[in-house]
Amino acid sequence: MSKYIVSTFSNKKEILKFPDHFIALAVTVSDAGVVANADGKKIVPAGTILGGGVLANETTPAARATTADGVSNAEGVLLNDTDVTHGPAQGALVIHGFIQTGKLPSPPTEEETAALPQITFIA
Repeated sequence: MSKYIVSTFSNKKEILKFPDHFIALAVTVSDAGVVANADGKKIVPAGTILGGGVLANETTPAARATTADGVSNAEGVLLNDTDVTHGPAQGALVIHGFIQTGKLPSPPTEEETAALPQITFIA
């Protein structure tokens, strides 16, 4: 029986306009509502705008930001793709920096932009 080594190489999706100027916090990324892809993996993509109270309580899982009555609960932007296939997982939440809007899974809404005063979105 022979053994094979399988290596998978991929490039990290860079959402930062200036990768040397940002602040990110370690957070637990929620798996709630994340749908599995064709490979059966549940991936929260880099650039997803997250919120839900994680800044006030670090034990609260960060979930996709929501908007109600014209106010978003956005608290930051997910720095890297995060695999939540097997439940909530560790990720990095950018709370200050310059983000390239063209690299996000969807552009931020006006409410999300207003909720993130320390993040500048650049085309």
